[in-house]
Amino acid sequence: MHLLYCDESGSAPDPNQKHFVLAGISLFERQGFAIANELDKIVSRVNPDDTASTELHGSPIYGGKKFWRHFEREFRYEIIKDSLSILSGSHPSNRIFACIINKEKASPRDPVEVAFEQIASRFDHYLARLYNQNNTQRGIIIFDKSTYETAIQGLATNFRTVGHSWGVLRNLSEVPLFLDSKASRLIQLADLVAYSIFRKYEHGDTQFFSIIENRFDQVGGIKHGLCEKL
Repeated sequence: MHLLYCDESGSAPDPNQKHFVLAGISLFERQGFAIANELDKIVSRVNPDDTASTELHGSPIYGGKKFWRHFEREFRYEIIKDSLSILSGSHPSNRIFACIINKEKASPRDPVEVAFEQIASRFDHYLARLYNQNNTQRGIIIFDKSTYETAIQGLATNFRTVGHSWGVLRNLSEVPLFLDSKASRLIQLADLVAYSIFRKYEHGDTQFFSIIENRFDQVGGIKHGLCEKL
């Protein structure tokens, strides 16, 4: 089974933000445990007595909010970079799928709908590509619980029955699942990936994006895992 852990960065309704990002990390099921363990080791550097209560989320770490206000800026940035480096240095089969939406240009369509359609269809095509190589594993998309849960569930059901703009989802074994990010280091890693991409497109800050830019799903130099609606 291939698991696509997804999260968003940027607020779809916020008029002060130009971009909305939905991003996911695709992992074969056996890869997740090792990556989560490495992320736990990073958290133990900041809260060794209670790693379970400390979450890795891009915006609070970067801005020094709440728990993270106790740490110097460079140390906080190092935490983000080290976490992303675990993904960038992991097995080559682990890859990123992301969609960056210019909200003004996407209007009147909902940027969440546009982004999810892109992510779901590209992940489905990736699984179909593996199937054609005699790798018959199917996939599940796993999201952080959010205000978009109801909308995404409805879209996913439609994509599997009525279809999306390019066909019908055929390689997903179930509609998306939703987890509390507190329970999943891999959802937290997806948050860091989404935030890193958002920083690049919204603020021109590539210090985090540069760590992961070679992990987008790609074949023959074409980045199928990166969708830019700018």
